[in-house]
Amino acid sequence: MTENDGVAHEGDKKLFFACFIALIATAFGFIIRALVIDDWAAEFNLTETEKGEIIGVGLWPFAISIVLFSLIIDRIGYGRAMVFAFACHVISAIVTIRAQGYWDLWIGNFIVALGNGTVEAVINPVVATMFVKNKTKWLNILHAGWPGGLVLGGLLTIALGQDASWQTKVALIFIPVIAYAILMFGRRFPVNERVAAGVSFKAMLSEVGLLGALVINYLMFAEVSKVFEWSPAVMWSLIGVFTIGFGAYVGSIGNLLFVFLLLLMLPLATTELGVDSWITALMGPAMEDIGYQAGWVLVYTSFVMMVLRFNAGPIVHRISPLGLLAVSSVIAGLGLVTLSTATGVMILVAATLYGIGKSFFWPTMLGVVAEQFPRGGALTLNATGGVGMLGVGVVGAVFLGAIQDKQVAADLAAYDAANNTALVESYVTLDKKSVLGEMTVLDPEVRAAAPEADQKTIEEVEAGAKKAALRATAVFPAIMLVCYLLLMVFFRTRGGYKPVELGSDAT
Repeated sequence: MTENDGVAHEGDKKLFFACFIALIATAFGFIIRALVIDDWAAEFNLTETEKGEIIGVGLWPFAISIVLFSLIIDRIGYGRAMVFAFACHVISAIVTIRAQGYWDLWIGNFIVALGNGTVEAVINPVVATMFVKNKTKWLNILHAGWPGGLVLGGLLTIALGQDASWQTKVALIFIPVIAYAILMFGRRFPVNERVAAGVSFKAMLSEVGLLGALVINYLMFAEVSKVFEWSPAVMWSLIGVFTIGFGAYVGSIGNLLFVFLLLLMLPLATTELGVDSWITALMGPAMEDIGYQAGWVLVYTSFVMMVLRFNAGPIVHRISPLGLLAVSSVIAGLGLVTLSTATGVMILVAATLYGIGKSFFWPTMLGVVAEQFPRGGALTLNATGGVGMLGVGVVGAVFLGAIQDKQVAADLAAYDAANNTALVESYVTLDKKSVLGEMTVLDPEVRAAAPEADQKTIEEVEAGAKKAALRATAVFPAIMLVCYLLLMVFFRTRGGYKPVELGSDAT
C-alpha cells in the first residue's frame, strides 16, 4: 500500500485484511451450498425449481441488508454492522445443519444472505474510502477474497469426500467467520468519503432517485410477494408507495447513468453468480464422464478469477474499466457456449475461458460506480451490488432451474414421440410456478420409483437440459457487451472516462 493509493491511516493493512477475510466467509457459504445442493435434493426430494429457489434465497436477501444498512451505516457505525453480520452467519449455519426439510434450508440460506449483504455493506465503502485515488484496483483486490473463498471452501469441502455428511461440510463456514470476527475486533474504521466531503444524506439519496428506487423496490417486492403469495395488486401497491414516497422526499428522478448501470447488473450478476450457483449441477454429467467431481469446475474457475483480480491494477490502467468489462463480456460468452458442448479436455479450455471472462465483472462495476458517483456514498455503491444479487435471486438462479425443468419435459416428449413411450405421462406430473410461468415438471418422487431403464433415459435427457441452460445464459454477456460499448461511446463524447472527485465543500 502506497501513499498514492490514498491510504487513510496506519491501521489500514490490518483493516483491509479483515475485510478480505470477511468476504471469504461469504464465499464459503456460497460454494458449500453449490456443492451440497444435490445432497439436499436427494435427502428432501427437491425439484430442480425448488433447488433454484433455495439457491436464490441464498442471494436475494443480500440486497435487503446491503441497501438498508447503506442508508444508516454512517450513523450506526461499521463495527455494529459487522456484529450483526457475525450473528447472521452463526445462526444460519446452526439452522441449516439442523434442517429437516425445504423450509429449514430456505430459512437458513435467507439468514446467511442477510449476513453476506451486511458484510458487503461495510467492506465496499470502507475500501473505497481507504483507497480513494485507486478505487477500481483495490476493489478488485478486495473481491479476490470471493474467488479465494470459493477455492479454499471448495477444496476443503471436496477433501472431506463423499462419505462426509453435508452437515459437516456446512459447518466449515465457522472457520472464516470466527477468523474475521477476531480480526475485526478493535479495528478503527475510516469516515466515508461522502461524509468527509460534506455531502448531505439527502444528496446521497438523490443520486439513486425515483428511478433507482423503482428498480430496487420492484425486485425486492417481487421476491417477497412470491414468498408470501401476495397478489399483483398488493405487490404493485407497495412498490408504488415506497417508490413515490422516496421520489417525493429526494425530489429527483435519479442519475440516469447510475440507473443504467443498476439495470446492467442484472445480466452481469446472472452471468457470474447465477451460473456459479448452478455450475456443479450443470457440469455434473460431463465431469463424471472423465472421472472428476463437477465441483472442480467451480474451484478452477474461481482460482483463475482470484489470480486475475489480484493483478487487476495494471490491466485497468491499460484499457480502462469499461474496456475491461467489454472484453470480459466477449470472453465469458464464448466460455459459456463452449462449456455447453465441451467434453474431455475441452472442459478445461471452456472453464478457463469462462473463468477469465467473469473475473472482473463484479468489482470493476463497483469501481465504476464508486468513481463516477462518490456523492452517492455507501448507498450507490452497495445498491449496485444489491440489485445484482436481487437479479440473481429473483430471476437468474430460478431462470436456470426453470430452463432445465422445461427442457427436460420437452425432451422427454420428443423421446416419447420417437420411441412410442409414455415417459411424460408417467413422470412429468408436478405442476409448478416459476419465472417462466406455470409449468408441469418432472416429479422427483415418482421418478425415484421408476424402472432402471426409464431412470437411464431420464438421466440422459437431464444431461442435455443442463447444457441447454448454459447455452441460454450466454445471451446475458452478449447484452452486456452492447451496453459497455454504448457507455464507451458516451464517455468519449464527454472527453473520456475520468473518475469524479469530491471537493471539501460538496453539499
